[in-house]
Amino acid sequence: MAFYRTQLPQTEGGLFLTDAGLETDLIFNHEIEIREFAAHTLLESPEGRFALTQYFRGFLTLADQHDVGFILDSPTWKAHTHWSEALGESGVELAEINRESINFIADLRDEFSGNSKPIVLNAVIGPCGDAYAPELMISSDAAARHHAQQIAWLAETEVDMISALTFTQSSEAIGIVRAANDAGLPIAVSFTVETDGSLPTGQPIGEAIAEVDAATDQGAAYFMINCAHPDHFREALHDEQWLRRIRGFRCNASRCSHAELDEAETLDAGDPAELSQLYRELATAMPWVNVFGGCCGSDLRHVTAIADSVISNAAAEIAAAS
Repeated sequence: MAFYRTQLPQTEGGLFLTDAGLETDLIFNHEIEIREFAAHTLLESPEGRFALTQYFRGFLTLADQHDVGFILDSPTWKAHTHWSEALGESGVELAEINRESINFIADLRDEFSGNSKPIVLNAVIGPCGDAYAPELMISSDAAARHHAQQIAWLAETEVDMISALTFTQSSEAIGIVRAANDAGLPIAVSFTVETDGSLPTGQPIGEAIAEVDAATDQGAAYFMINCAHPDHFREALHDEQWLRRIRGFRCNASRCSHAELDEAETLDAGDPAELSQLYRELATAMPWVNVFGGCCGSDLRHVTAIADSVISNAAAEIAAAS
């Protein structure tokens, strides 16, 4: 059953972790092939399912060790019909893989039912196009129609929420928020930004968040920034009303641009200790932010360092206030 669909615990406070760069970790660090960069295809084989299981077990154990909540993502980022031709999967097959993906993470939630803090089942949905360099613009109406299909499949499962991850344009974000709202599923929107802190469309992150909120009557539960190094967007985080709508960060380990990462043949894992310090600075500047994880190039090492840094920072602030 869905435990938190009517009230997401991360919106009530407390610290929550996510996983890291699932695809880049498995491909580069574990030499596991992922067809079309679509992680749900790993569920097709015992070996792929085991790799996913071991990957998530590491992060769930980390959350338990640090006594914090965990946002448990489904491998459904590309499990929608925009990618059906490339994947060779029919609508019927995609519907089934979405259901199976939620069953998979629900089993993991049950395995870690002894964790003291909530485990939130989160269905990840990616954009209609390349998350680094979108090749098309999609209207809000077209986005709502398209994403409503996958959302309808997910609404029939145990999932607690949806995350629109690595979205690159505000119009598509507006559409998916409307579709999620219509289906009665809470949704978080996480934007990809370039090295100047703006979306790939050139729109500043603050304008994008404000536009989505205005068009959906604040229909998103919260916003996040992902798939960028903290140095790429820190200067864009101005102290305005929209900033309070950001609740989480999932940053790249590398300072490389998306264009540079696209051309890279090896993984740039950056420096976990340095990245964790940058997260600590973000958490100090924005104390309402409480969801922390990683994106491309990051793995369990990075999220462990981030957890250590952010949790110690929170403890220090509580001690100073008492």
